[in-house]
Amino acid sequence: MSYHGAVTVGGTPDVRELAHLVITKVAVGRMNNNAYLLRCRATDEQLLIDAAAEAPVLLETVGDSLATVVTTHQHRDHWDALAVVVAATGARTAAGRIDAAGIEVPTELPLDDGDTLRVGEVALTVRHLVGHTPGAIVLVYDDPQGHSHVFTGDCLFPGGVGNTWGDPAAFRSLLHDVETKIFAPLADETWVYPGHGDDTTLGAERPHLDEWRSRGW
Repeated sequence: MSYHGAVTVGGTPDVRELAHLVITKVAVGRMNNNAYLLRCRATDEQLLIDAAAEAPVLLETVGDSLATVVTTHQHRDHWDALAVVVAATGARTAAGRIDAAGIEVPTELPLDDGDTLRVGEVALTVRHLVGHTPGAIVLVYDDPQGHSHVFTGDCLFPGGVGNTWGDPAAFRSLLHDVETKIFAPLADETWVYPGHGDDTTLGAERPHLDEWRSRGW
């Protein structure tokens, strides 16, 4: 069965098999957070995006080894299981440099805009987006044998950007960064993996950018 990205808490993870990377999506916790396990096909090295909740579920998904856990931003619902996952696996921790101080588990690898983060032989590009939090990051995988894939945390969802709590300046900042760092350089076929809920594509969302700007959220 082909990947669809529609997962539920307590349900079966969904798995996407690319030429060089295997992506497993699982939903956890009372806030329906998504966690993504990336495995390099060549080396079997693994990287987890957001150890959000339900450590036993995440550890079962991870299996025998985990090299890195990336936290997309400082909100607790995205790292509540981080301490347990790191203690069980010995994985290094990574997060955006500016948000790292807001994460109770120390960040071993602070990340900046434009950095390259590797999982085995696969390279991920770090993009720093300001607005949902000061130091949120997204990860972009440019598949050499297909379209791009972007793991957006709470910065971009189907239907809009992440919550900026009615702050006009924060909204303008986040929309600007989403437009310039995600929509501008990446094609419509790019698959979007958000921090909660279903996936989308840039092509599905791009026609609505002016609508988002007009409504202010």
